[in-house]
Amino acid sequence: MSNYKAFRRTIESPIFSTASFALIVFSIFVYSSISIVRLYRSQYISTPIIKTPQRAHNNDVQAAANKTPQVQATTPVLKVDQSSPIVVSNNVTAQPMNIEELEKEEQGPDPLIPPPWLKKEGRMEWFQKKLPDLEVFQSTNLSRAFHDRVLKFSTNQCAIQFFMVWLSPARIFRPRDFLAVETLMKASPHSCLVLISRSLDTRRGYKILKPLLDLGFKILAVTPDLASLVKDTPAETWLKQIKDGERDPGKISLSVQLSNIIRLAVLYKYGGVYLDTDFIVLKDFKGLRNAVGPQEVDQATSKWKTLNNAALVFDKGHPILFDFLQEFATTFDGNTWGHNGPYMLTRVTRRVGNTPGYNLTILGLEAFYPVNWVQIKRFFKKPATEEESKWVEETVLRLSEESYGLHLWSSFTRKSVYDEGSVIDRLIKSHCLICRDTYNP
Repeated sequence: MSNYKAFRRTIESPIFSTASFALIVFSIFVYSSISIVRLYRSQYISTPIIKTPQRAHNNDVQAAANKTPQVQATTPVLKVDQSSPIVVSNNVTAQPMNIEELEKEEQGPDPLIPPPWLKKEGRMEWFQKKLPDLEVFQSTNLSRAFHDRVLKFSTNQCAIQFFMVWLSPARIFRPRDFLAVETLMKASPHSCLVLISRSLDTRRGYKILKPLLDLGFKILAVTPDLASLVKDTPAETWLKQIKDGERDPGKISLSVQLSNIIRLAVLYKYGGVYLDTDFIVLKDFKGLRNAVGPQEVDQATSKWKTLNNAALVFDKGHPILFDFLQEFATTFDGNTWGHNGPYMLTRVTRRVGNTPGYNLTILGLEAFYPVNWVQIKRFFKKPATEEESKWVEETVLRLSEESYGLHLWSSFTRKSVYDEGSVIDRLIKSHCLICRDTYNP
């Protein structure tokens, strides 16, 4: 009986109750952990087998304009811990995307936009805290290889060297962005395109570009090295001030400003053509040299009023590119939209554009921006009357004859759906290369 009373006192004590509860929780945790380990051991990421595409013959390139290539629908399974580099094209390597990259790709908010309630000092402090986590500013083996990769790629007998910049995640590189690449390749099949982008310099990026790479087109996605791009230019000081917290990054996403500076620096260092990814390219750029286009002209005098930097054509080391970089660095304003882009281009060109030796060409409105961001909405609508049908026919013919490309003003039209029979629909069908069922969002 005494043993029973002692046992009862023990089990009724607080210490015994606490110990029992802890033992139960521990048992549940161990069981759950074992289950999770079993689950994750069987999970893999599907990735494509990546081969170096063979250069297509001229007749193959021509045939591609009228034929949609057959893309392999299934891909083999690869373990997530696979980490060796892979050849993507022209003996250039890219690192495979791992689990961490995939998770970061799915994050929504732009990490380069400061909270809207912050003022100047608060934004500078915020950026300093964020800097260690901002991959675009980090130096890696892949980014440090930028210069060598671009030089090696550019030796591929390029008719014209094109550049585009993509600083957003690869998951939002939509069909309409891809359209800019494929219409460029159709209009200028012997040119080379460098896509300056960390997110596209991955397995996911390769998969996006694969339909064109398989046809032999010369396209390279390459991780940028900001430090080397701006080295020995006026923008070098600006980048240091931004990173050191001595310059207000502004309330506009810094990715916009970085895109502005990268396009100028890459043309200054390498020369060629820069294009935004919201273009439908309509014809070859052959013959263009040291040229920009206006987005606005004076209706009374037909003289240009405002230039745009969505399309730039410049020789390597052109002095006005240095002037652009100087203006960007000294008058930087991260709070006013366009100040460091179109309006900067306009300010500098008005000031020094006629300098002897610059030989700068200001193209007509129809070259790149035949329609503005307000009027372009009409281009997405199908004709409802015979008169409107006639207008569509005339517009498509005029653009195909007079314009190098149509800027789609994606800030205003990214979510816009184009109707069948509209100007946009007609242009896509006549200038696409892969020709998907739709390029709507």
